[in-house]
This record gives sequence, structure tokens and C-alpha cells, in this order.
Amino acid sequence: MSRQIGGQAVMEGVMMRGQSWVATAVRREDGNIVTDVHRLWSPPNHLSFLRWPVVRGAVGLVYSLIVGIRALSFSANQFAGEEEQLSTKELVLTFGAAMLFAVGLFILLPTTLMRWLGKSGNPFLLSLGEGLLRLVIFFIYIVCISFMKDIQRIFEYHGAEHKVVHAFENKGLPLEMADITPLSTLHPRCGTSFLLYVMVVSILLFSFLGWPGIFLRVLSRLLLAPLVAGLSYEWLRFAGRSNSRLVRLFSRPGLWLQKLTTREPDESQIEVALAALQEVALREPEVRI
Repeated sequence: MSRQIGGQAVMEGVMMRGQSWVATAVRREDGNIVTDVHRLWSPPNHLSFLRWPVVRGAVGLVYSLIVGIRALSFSANQFAGEEEQLSTKELVLTFGAAMLFAVGLFILLPTTLMRWLGKSGNPFLLSLGEGLLRLVIFFIYIVCISFMKDIQRIFEYHGAEHKVVHAFENKGLPLEMADITPLSTLHPRCGTSFLLYVMVVSILLFSFLGWPGIFLRVLSRLLLAPLVAGLSYEWLRFAGRSNSRLVRLFSRPGLWLQKLTTREPDESQIEVALAALQEVALREPEVRI
């Protein structure tokens, strides 16, 4: 059975996701580690088309966002008083605001800038320039947030997550701290790499859509987002399993970008990542530790 497992860094913690279960472990201010565990949703048999290549990537992205928000909410609530606990309504509003910000920054801003900067009337070159601007804005955004102290802590837990996943997938079990600590903080199936692939796929795809008015440009980018996500997911899935030198070469930029989104963790942070993995292992026979 597959030994692949995924994860995500959260506030002072790590979420680990297996085939059927997901667990989030967070270290509270008193030093104790608390966990939240729940079963993952799986498409029923009569909706088997949701498992088709490309389609599964788009569906998985939406569901991953839901799972990720729940994990982030759990971690944030560990450091909030009873009156400051986030409600479902507040979570939905926060997620909505984040999505609007992402649309404005990565879709509306580059297409507007290209309208002002573009001197060529060639639709292909204008669309290509828009995509390259989006990639530059994405890189600048990652660099800027990497200087924030709270984000740096999350990046350290991101590194801890990758080390534990590497140890689980490649080094055999049981997992020992001495074996985990030297491992890489970079991983080919990382969400950071996925976002970079999304940017590249969108450049290639949108370059062939011409250069209509700004409303149609923004609408087309939004409508084709599921296709872009699905194609990017299939490449990420393939790259994570392939040993081809050529595939590794194409995957290298994603690993380089992870050097910005991961930091070297300490042993206490690795311990939290291990705690999340152990919760999944208790419930999934294929995850043995």
C-alpha cells in the first residue's frame, strides 16, 4: 500500500494527512501537545468521476483548503481566550476575504499592470507578459512575508513536517529524532511547489486565450482555475513518484522556492510533527510506526 503522507504547517503545529484520516498537533503555551483528529471525506462510488485525472486535482484542491482552514482554526484557537474563539461564520468571512485578496493580487493586479505596460498589440505576448508578471508578484509576496516573525515560526514547522514525511517515506521505521534531524526540509510534493506549478501552467494556458477586455480576462482566469489546479496536481503527483533525472530537473525550481518557505526546525517542533503522524498511524493500517 502507498506510504505517501502529506501535511501542512499551522500556528505552532503541524497537520498530517493520510489516506483516510487527518490529524493536527499543536504545542500550547504550557508546553503540552494537543491534537485534533477527524476522518477525511472520500467521493462515493456513484461519483467516481471525481477521481478522474485532472478532475481529482481540482476537487482535491477545494477539499484541501477546507481541511487546511479547519487545521488553522484549531491551532489559532489554542492561543485565544474563550471569548476570542473563531466561529464558523468568522472562518467563512476570513476565508472569503483571503480569496478576494488572492484574486486581486494574483489575477486583477497583473492583468491591469500589463494593460498599462504592454506596448505590443500581440495578444499572445500580452497574455504571456501577464503570466510572467503574476509569477514575479508571487515571488515578491513570498519574499516579503518570509521576513515576518510569526511566518518564520510557521516556516520552521513547515520544515519539521517535511523532515518527518521524508523519514516516514524513505528511511524506514521506527522514527528516531537522531535520524530525522539531518533530513532535508525540502520535499517534491510540497504545496509551495504546487503553487509554482500553478503559476507556470497558467502562463502556458492563458497565453493562448487572446487578450479580450479586462472583465473577460479576469472571468476566464477564474473559470479555468480548476483546470489549472487539476493539471498542476497531476504533475506534482507524477513528480513526487518519479526518479527520472529529467523530471527532477523540471521539479528543481519548486525545491528552490521551498528554501524561502521552510526553515530548519528544532527538536521540539519535530516532536509536534511526529505527534500528528502518530495520530494518523493509530487509525490507518498502512501508516505503521
